[in-house]
Amino acid sequence: MNTPEELRYTRDHEWVKEEDGLYVIGITDYAQDALGDIVFVNLPEIDDEFDGGDAVCDVESVKAVSDVLTPVTGKVVEINEDLLDAPEMVNEDPYGAWFVKMEGEITVDLLDAAAYEAHCEDN
Repeated sequence: MNTPEELRYTRDHEWVKEEDGLYVIGITDYAQDALGDIVFVNLPEIDDEFDGGDAVCDVESVKAVSDVLTPVTGKVVEINEDLLDAPEMVNEDPYGAWFVKMEGEITVDLLDAAAYEAHCEDN
């Protein structure tokens, strides 16, 4: 399992990193592997507002449709439109294939890489 040290993680298998005052959000290597081949990504609109823990978007795989939950309370300022035409990018590079960038504040408890790996082993 690939778990970059510089990122923070939710217990629901999203990753987040701060970049230029925004929060970049995606799903983890563990999540994409559990989902299988991702065939569709449903992204929010720019300026949509969410509370931490809300479903900010969803992904459809050959196995299921799963919500992507945001750890940020705030507003979507950018979406990764590349995923609309190439959702398989999430399987190929889950830490490069981010879903949204948000402004706001983190309102969900986050785990560091070691704690996230331990969490995955327990489930």
